[in-house]
Amino acid sequence: MSPATPASDAAFALEGTLKVLPSPEATLLEVVSREYAALAEAYGPRNVLVLKRHPTGLVRVREALARTSVADGTPRSPRLESVPEHASKVVEEYDPTLDRLEYEERIELISLVIAGASREIPPYLERASVHESFARDVGQLLLEATRQRIRYEDFEDSNDLHDCLAFLYAMNDRFHGELERRGFVERTDVIPRAVDLLEADEDGLRTRVGSSFDAVLALEFEEFRRLDRRYLAALSADADLVCLGERHASVERTRVEPGRLEDVADGLEIEALESDQDADDERTPPHAAITRFFATGETPDATEPAAVDGSTADAVAGTAYRIRARTAREQVREVATEIQSLADRHEEWSYDAFAVAVPRVESIPETRGRLRAAGIPTATIGTPSLAEDPAVNELYAFVTHQCERERGGTADAVADRDADTELSVARDRLAARVEDFSPALLDACAGSSVRRSLERWLLETDLKGRIAREEDWVDAREQYAGVRRVLEIARFVEETDLVAPDWEGVRRMLRGTIRYDAPYVHAVETRSPTGGVAVCTVDDLKYDSREVVFLLDLVDDHYPGDGSLTQLFPTAWLREMPAFPAVTDPSPTDLERTFAPISSADEVADPFEAYHAQRARRRLAIGARAARSRLYCCSYERGAGGLRRTHDESRYLKLLEAAPGLALEDVEVRDRTAKIYGETNALEALLDEPRGELERILREASTGGDADLGETEALFQEIAVVLERDVDDELAEAVRSQFEFAAGEVIRGE
Repeated sequence: MSPATPASDAAFALEGTLKVLPSPEATLLEVVSREYAALAEAYGPRNVLVLKRHPTGLVRVREALARTSVADGTPRSPRLESVPEHASKVVEEYDPTLDRLEYEERIELISLVIAGASREIPPYLERASVHESFARDVGQLLLEATRQRIRYEDFEDSNDLHDCLAFLYAMNDRFHGELERRGFVERTDVIPRAVDLLEADEDGLRTRVGSSFDAVLALEFEEFRRLDRRYLAALSADADLVCLGERHASVERTRVEPGRLEDVADGLEIEALESDQDADDERTPPHAAITRFFATGETPDATEPAAVDGSTADAVAGTAYRIRARTAREQVREVATEIQSLADRHEEWSYDAFAVAVPRVESIPETRGRLRAAGIPTATIGTPSLAEDPAVNELYAFVTHQCERERGGTADAVADRDADTELSVARDRLAARVEDFSPALLDACAGSSVRRSLERWLLETDLKGRIAREEDWVDAREQYAGVRRVLEIARFVEETDLVAPDWEGVRRMLRGTIRYDAPYVHAVETRSPTGGVAVCTVDDLKYDSREVVFLLDLVDDHYPGDGSLTQLFPTAWLREMPAFPAVTDPSPTDLERTFAPISSADEVADPFEAYHAQRARRRLAIGARAARSRLYCCSYERGAGGLRRTHDESRYLKLLEAAPGLALEDVEVRDRTAKIYGETNALEALLDEPRGELERILREASTGGDADLGETEALFQEIAVVLERDVDDELAEAVRSQFEFAAGEVIRGE
């Protein structure tokens, strides 16, 4: 079951129309534009509020709405916002003095609340706290509890509340009590608070907010949760409400709430919309049937009539491309090669026409870096982990030095410390980054406050100028964001009584933020002014459209994965935690209604695993639907110990390959005759040659064939000629090492 929730006590019920789209609908944005145009025609563009459940894809939707037109030629300037963004403005309208708690501030405050708890910490949590991911996992759990308004007081009389959850929920209640006392509002608490304000019409708030629009168009309704629907009902109480939702498309809502789209309609009048496309439509991509298979599990033979002779097995209704690599690194390398090859063959396709979708947001920085190393420009902009930000690390080193000065050590004494200390590491980092670094520079930047000192360091060392000169545009923008986050931490330290307003306070808070920060916890953009290949999570493609989409890491470890909802507790525990903020004990009926047309749900051995595996399958449909012309399914081998390797492809690829009417066409991007793009690709190809050639000879020998050693001798001679030129010594040594590996002189662990 999903976590216990109170009975519906909403002051308003949803009243309006829910227009249901078949999923997957390749012309989704066209349908959205048409519905918006109808409302704009009736009420005027500025009187129509468009709400999208999630912030991702807003730019794409805004562009689509702006292109619509009405009979009188009124120019479009759509009022489009995400639900969290709009709710935040509603809360600010009620109390402009409220300050939203930033991510870094939340980490510090909640750690202090837990540290000062009088309640006994459960032994399991005390043992788990030594793990590096503990604070992040706890933070994610409490964020989810806040979003769903799960409070400890709601479970005091319940025997179902696990002692670990009881402790964490009690700490979360105490944490929000501190926020209220200090005049803060947490970002995840914005929607719950806005619901209370609108339903109570505090100071006429609902009347004031509602007077600015006559109609509301709610997009992505399949992802609206219980509190989101209450917010929408209160907001649209005096307006015409039209909701758009897709069948078989909910991934985020179904994580915490089972049920199909119609089950959460809450009294809305349901109207089914027909697809704008048919099988003969020129816009229908060749992989449309595969997208439907990912979304619903249906194969073409189950939905399409048989041929005249009664056979359907030989007809191919859907085709996608497959890239299979030996390693995850090589997978990205081969994707880069295919992107460049397609760009050469299709001159009308710029790099903006490509998207590379990964299963987890944490994979974005590494994937993007490997593509760029292979010569592929990327457009993804976000806020990566602070631990990986060189500008943030420089500022942290500066703060470390100022802490020592504040404790009484002079700059000269600081410079003479033991080389093994953190202080020495900080000095070496600054010396490497700043050409004229000296103890005198540290003294010159010491100001009357920590924030002013940091700003002086930026000015004296020209940090922003160095970033602009030395980094690519995308990296520069991200590092500027990191610098702003550090300055925001310094401001917070000076204004709060949570930590001392000194260098030690800044260092403590910055160290905690760097340690517990997750990559791309903030907004991620995939369209930058400079253009490039979008690297994003598969979920971010829901309202996007590209000529070519590469779905990376299609291995069973990711699709469906192990079904784990958190690293904090074992999965076996979750099944006994009905109060956990996710679906932990779905019934066969939940499984069948949420993911229809599943057959024989009663025969499923493990409804929990099956439930969350179906969610993973839907994610693949989101990525596949975004491809207009070509879809690539990419996977890699997994080491199985020793020299053996297995290709543990996702079960959905195996089912797809076995399904009648669906086909995967293998792409041989490692052909020797193919072009090699990018310096990194060229170097890796050179390093692969010795082992590859010796493996070819061994294969011939093992099968009784004849290996032409003349070709091998010629190849090795070419490599020798290359190495005799002005080549880096480390590269030459690496090539020689490859010969040793191939000959078995060195065994490298997998």
